[in-house]
Amino acid sequence: MDLPEELHSMKFAECFESVKMLYLSDDYFKIICDEYCLRKKMAENYKIKLKKHLRRRAVFENLSKELEEEILIYIIRNEQF
Repeated sequence: MDLPEELHSMKFAECFESVKMLYLSDDYFKIICDEYCLRKKMAENYKIKLKKHLRRRAVFENLSKELEEEILIYIIRNEQF
């Protein structure tokens, strides 16, 4: 059984052999590590979704500003009413 990718981080570099040994031999430690890996993946997924959401938000904000300007220009051009 291989170690999950998230456990190969710099955070655990100094104690990698201990992590590897405990992961393979200690059920409680494995549960902790698996939970850690799951949460790291979830955090990364959320980070990606947040970036996409922020980009979309910026597009909609820019579009609404353009439309605000267009509304004001239209009103100015048609003030005779």
